[in-house]
Amino acid sequence: MFDAFTKVVSQADTRGELLSAGQIDALNQLVAESSKRLDAVNRITGSASTIVANAARSLFDEQAQLIAPGGNAYTHRRMAACLRDMEIILRYVTYAVFAGDASVLDDRCLNGLRETYLALGVPGASVAVGVGKMKDAALAIVNDPAGITPGDCSALASEIASYFDRAAAAVA
Repeated sequence: MFDAFTKVVSQADTRGELLSAGQIDALNQLVAESSKRLDAVNRITGSASTIVANAARSLFDEQAQLIAPGGNAYTHRRMAACLRDMEIILRYVTYAVFAGDASVLDDRCLNGLRETYLALGVPGASVAVGVGKMKDAALAIVNDPAGITPGDCSALASEIASYFDRAAAAVA
């Protein structure tokens, strides 16, 4: 896992080249936007339990068969496992946002997750719906101008959405 700086420098070093003007400009832009990035990570992290609980509640309202007897989230133990998995996915999304790179999300969270869910009989499509609900909540928090460094957050919001989309696609 590399942060954006380490990744760019490592790639240039591997090629035996200096950083290009475009790479330096991209890193400068990352630094300029870092306050917004940190604000977004802090706000999502601070609301993580609410994001997960509300996403799960909404998912179970729409797909009541999951919590009915015989459903994949039936019994407290299974429900807790579902909430734990949603929280882990959200945590790794915030790590990716902080680093500005999806490799930590891919390597530490999503790699092999679909296969694990298939082996356990967990409906990946339902997990993907839950991830989508977390995405909507996280984006609402990030797009709320209160508590975020002033400026346009559309690129950051798009980046955050892409991490959630990546997670949803990995489990579906």
